[in-house]
Amino acid sequence: MVMDGQGGGIGRAIIKRLRDAFGDELEILALGTNSVATSQMMKAGANRGATGANAIARTAPEVDIIIGPLAITMANAMMGEVTAQMAEAISSSKALKILIPLNQERVKITGVSAEPLPHLIDQILEIIKGGEKDV
Repeated sequence: MVMDGQGGGIGRAIIKRLRDAFGDELEILALGTNSVATSQMMKAGANRGATGANAIARTAPEVDIIIGPLAITMANAMMGEVTAQMAEAISSSKALKILIPLNQERVKITGVSAEPLPHLIDQILEIIKGGEKDV
């Protein structure tokens, strides 16, 4: 499951790279906080997509991996698009969460180096391929 909001640019980039790396080997679900984000992720190659708090709350417990910006775990993030219900569903899911430390919230994470999005997506691919032993 890839989750994004606002314009869906991060989710779109992630899904495109997942498709390039894995082809049709993965089933990718696009979950957007809004229909624009979902639409952009679908155009990038997601198998299925859905929008909104209920879709996210129902889907998050059922997936193996959740990928998205760190903000998807914070209620009221993304200018209010991430509801408390969405953040709780993501945080409570037993799925492996691969979170990108890009956010516009007033949160700073120590010990994380600032890298451009393409490098962060490379790290996501390594985790999914099993190249990172810490998960």
